[in-house]
Amino acid sequence: MRQIVTCLWFDTQGEEAATFYTSVVPNSRITKVTPYVVETPGPNPVGSVMTVDFELNGQPYQALNGGPQFTFNEAISIVLPCDSQEESDTYWEALGDGGEFGPCGWLKDKFGLSWQIYPAEMDDLFADPVPERAKAAMEAMLKQSRIDVAEIKAAMDAAGSR
Repeated sequence: MRQIVTCLWFDTQGEEAATFYTSVVPNSRITKVTPYVVETPGPNPVGSVMTVDFELNGQPYQALNGGPQFTFNEAISIVLPCDSQEESDTYWEALGDGGEFGPCGWLKDKFGLSWQIYPAEMDDLFADPVPERAKAAMEAMLKQSRIDVAEIKAAMDAAGSR
């Protein structure tokens, strides 16, 4: 079986989006650009970009310039767990620039694609063996837009010790 690839439907900005994403996420690259070779209904003439294959940190994606019929919504998002608060903040600012910041580490980028950006240690904080601490972690996170681990840990410490 060949590798499974996520296809992201854009109106006409697929190449711009792929170029942006690969410039933000390390270990990323555009692997192929395929033009339209026949006339199709919509805004994409022969010779314009039909698809862009790219990788984000080795994960394959395809951007399709398919026209305005379909748009992104929060039912699909790209999850980007980060190794540190600093890394999370960097992606938060870069991917959110020109987009829309949401709650709990969610944002929509300037193309309308939803991302979940958070320090990966959040997974361990939510799984704290002391139920009051895990609950405090979740309650603190639910009040945040950009995830702030120090603030969440402070809420956990106020809730009780290990």
